[in-house]
Amino acid sequence: MAKYIEEQPNSHNTIIHGTEIVGDINSNGDIRLDGSLKGNLYVRGKVVIGQTGVVDGVINCKNSDIFGKVDGQITVSELLAFKSTANVKGDIITNKLSIEPGCKFSGTCSMDASSANVREKEAEETPGVKTA
Repeated sequence: MAKYIEEQPNSHNTIIHGTEIVGDINSNGDIRLDGSLKGNLYVRGKVVIGQTGVVDGVINCKNSDIFGKVDGQITVSELLAFKSTANVKGDIITNKLSIEPGCKFSGTCSMDASSANVREKEAEETPGVKTA
């Protein structure tokens, strides 16, 4: 039977380039993805998608910096930053948005703090994500 280990508030997870994951990831800490994920990413902290990172699925987190490729819905309760190398296809819901010149974005954007916070609460209730 699997045991849940309580993560430290400042814990950081890294998925390196060349790693491929199929399935959902749930984390209480921060995460950096330089590999590829075909699934959903539910994080209570910050998500960084590196230049070689690829996500095909939903991202739901508190803050996010996107350098790589994302195809799917992104919900961020605080600040979402698209860097110049980002290539994003999908709808986004966030409180604050930063887009660097050179970024490619195709989709819709809703900058509604209440919607982003509702989505964050949904992530907290997702099985496998323990709340503090």
